[in-house]
Amino acid sequence: LISISSLLLGTTITISSSHWMMAWTGLEINTLAILPLISNPHHPRAIEAATKYFLVQAAASTLLLFSSTTNALFTGQWDITQLTHPTSCLLLTTAISIKLGLVPFHFWFPEVLQGSSLMTSLLLTTAMKFPPITLLLMASPSLNFTLLTTMAIASAALGGWMGLNQTQIRKILAFSSISHLGWMTIIIIYNPKLTLITFYLYCMMTAATLLT
Repeated sequence: LISISSLLLGTTITISSSHWMMAWTGLEINTLAILPLISNPHHPRAIEAATKYFLVQAAASTLLLFSSTTNALFTGQWDITQLTHPTSCLLLTTAISIKLGLVPFHFWFPEVLQGSSLMTSLLLTTAMKFPPITLLLMASPSLNFTLLTTMAIASAALGGWMGLNQTQIRKILAFSSISHLGWMTIIIIYNPKLTLITFYLYCMMTAATLLT
């Protein structure tokens, strides 16, 4: 109950904040809330998945905080929509890509999903992607388009190719998620609302598959 309510709280804080520190706080609450759920069936594979997830997400959160602090240092702005410093834009694009699992930062996602239960996998592929995608939407004018486009094309291609090579359903869904995220991030440059519709449709399809 505490974990689920913390997940809801963390997501709500992130998606409703306009200040970088609040957004970061929400992401941290989310990360800490999902860890007990990943390691819930208490076996070595689940503990390994939880450890990998924690290390990657902690690194991404640190990078996000570093990006917003750098921007505040040079521009005096903590507002999410006012990210203008080029280095900050580059760091933010990288941080959110690590959080989402875009290529080349995708390596952790199939491993974590494989070590989790089906319901936790559902949370990881849908609910846990929502706050970073919201941040991506809010900061979309500030993002480094060259880096984002490169990662999006690589994700769409690699997600499809690697998915063909798998026999385990959770790994197939993990690579499907990477591929879908590639399409979502490439659309975000041109039409952010379309990205959100794509994300909702993806959530519905994934939920249907995993619940079945």
